[in-house]
Amino acid sequence: MAAADQPGKAPARSRRADALRNQRTLLAAAAEVFVDSGVDAPVREIAARAGVGLGTIYRHFPTRADLVVAVYRHQVEACAEAGPRLLAEADSPFTALRRWIDLFVDFLVTKHGLAGALRSDGSGFEALHAYFLERLVPVCARLLDAAAEAGEISADTGAVELMRGIGNLCIGRGDDPDYDPRRLIELLLRGLRQAPPP
Repeated sequence: MAAADQPGKAPARSRRADALRNQRTLLAAAAEVFVDSGVDAPVREIAARAGVGLGTIYRHFPTRADLVVAVYRHQVEACAEAGPRLLAEADSPFTALRRWIDLFVDFLVTKHGLAGALRSDGSGFEALHAYFLERLVPVCARLLDAAAEAGEISADTGAVELMRGIGNLCIGRGDDPDYDPRRLIELLLRGLRQAPPP
């Protein structure tokens, strides 16, 4: 009798699916903690948010850099997958763009902490940045194109320049608790929303 057919034994595929789901839950919890407390947040805070023991985190991610890179990739994929879903669900392409930018800003908080976490591996950081551009620029471009086609924005804004502008506004926060990049990003979006001149 095959192991998958024996009573009480889950098929290997099911165990892999469970492990993948558990890892995603852990990465989502780590991303939330990083957004709230930065990439130097205590691992015990991540474990508590995920509902797992410290050993589980260290078994999957032996170093903080391993965890930060995994969260980075997880958030890139979440942002990439959210674009088409938001476009299908939102009442307008511009609303979808706005909601996607909210996710993108949360991601940038983690991304900006990577430089410190990966200081000793510049090539690793460069590879992750290339991955970030490859996955997210087309998603942002699709959202911009849809909003332009709907007449909600002008068609002269490029995905890279918008993402870079938002990134620069997020970097400006630094350690200043009074600086709110989202307020300035809202002003940027209002400007984007203005009808093009006749």
